[in-house]
Amino acid sequence: MDINIVLCEPEIPQNTGNIARTCAAVGASLHLIKPLGFEIDDRKLKRAGLDYWDKLDITYYESLDDFMRINAGENIYFFTTKAKKAYTDVKYPKRVFIMFGKETKGLPEKLLYDNYENCVRIPMRQTLRSLNLSNSVAVAVYEVLRQRDFEGLEEKGKLTQYVI
Repeated sequence: MDINIVLCEPEIPQNTGNIARTCAAVGASLHLIKPLGFEIDDRKLKRAGLDYWDKLDITYYESLDDFMRINAGENIYFFTTKAKKAYTDVKYPKRVFIMFGKETKGLPEKLLYDNYENCVRIPMRQTLRSLNLSNSVAVAVYEVLRQRDFEGLEEKGKLTQYVI
């Protein structure tokens, strides 16, 4: 898959379920880095993802080091409130990994420091900490898709005739 969403140590099952549903809807792969703050069979996780689990390409990693080793050389963008560059300032490559940190702490500082050129932020008011994780993923993935003219996705809806 060309678009890869990476969640580093996600904590809230509903967020991960919502993100899984987004990934299934747009054809993105989901990568989950352990430890997870929930069990994969968590009822809330399954409910948030609805019936899309069988349409999802998902990979699990034992640790952040494991993920970085396996995906060395890939184009990885790190979403963080600590970046200077906006997510819209980037021309995303054909194969891209978009990484997000845990809900309570974000991504590790050392990871951000070591990869600062690939750190991006979603602009927001200074007085707030961050957006919800699943909302942030949706913003990011749809920017990548917009840059690709939504290639491969259905763009036109169809109304059925409404009869009174």
